Amino acid sequence: MDGLWMIALLLLIPLLLWTSSTFVFYFKKCFYVAWMMLLALFAIPLCILKSGGRDVENMRIIRGLVRHVKYFLGLRFDVSGWEHLQTEGPYVIISNHQSSLDVLGLMEILPDRCTMIAKKELIYAGTVGLVCWLGGIVFINRKKTNDAKNVMADAAKTMLDDQIRLWVFPEGTRNQRGGLLPFKKGAFHLAVQAQVPIIPIVFSSYSNFYLRKEKQFNSGTIRLKILPKIDTKGMTSDDISSLSDKSFNLMRSAFHSISDSVTQSNGPSRH
Repeated sequence: MDGLWMIALLLLIPLLLWTSSTFVFYFKKCFYVAWMMLLALFAIPLCILKSGGRDVENMRIIRGLVRHVKYFLGLRFDVSGWEHLQTEGPYVIISNHQSSLDVLGLMEILPDRCTMIAKKELIYAGTVGLVCWLGGIVFINRKKTNDAKNVMADAAKTMLDDQIRLWVFPEGTRNQRGGLLPFKKGAFHLAVQAQVPIIPIVFSSYSNFYLRKEKQFNSGTIRLKILPKIDTKGMTSDDISSLSDKSFNLMRSAFHSISDSVTQSNGPSRH
């Protein structure tokens, strides 16, 4: 009897995947989380063997393990502006932030010796949290402004001392409402304090394939546009606001441009 139930279940899953968009949504979401945690379990001993512990070089291992996940979810990436990442030395990458799927795009183009700045809560995410720590990710407490400022100051020193790059989401939180949320200033203080360039990267809207409220998660294309670097040499804290505004306007314009083009190529999302 148990065997019959198992057979029925195995037959039911592909049927639901074929007929129910809501089931597909939850199936893909659960698979994504579970698979990433399993990959992290494999990555942990590899990172320890490679570097002996916490080291930005471990991001090479994480990047290599994660890059195939897009195929399971029916996603592909169309990247333009690769040449702008061919910048020597440290720099700050800023990008818009729509969902946890951003990690896949991030790993698609992550340059060497680059890690991220992320919310402190991520460190408690099981195996994923541990592998993030091993990858040198810088954790900040978003609720304590003074702590975040101190972390950014330390990060600026680390960038120069260890010659690393840092990826920051200046919106500070996920945004699926279209457009970009106002930028927080941390990434710009970081770049100016270290006197390193900023490289903006824009993800096209996910709304043509991923709609959280409507419970839709289809196949689709994500366009990534890497914009020319913005130099900060000679800038001071007085220039932070104008630097933030300039970056925001450039990225917002690029977001609407690539989002419109990807919607036309994929067609409108099915409701």
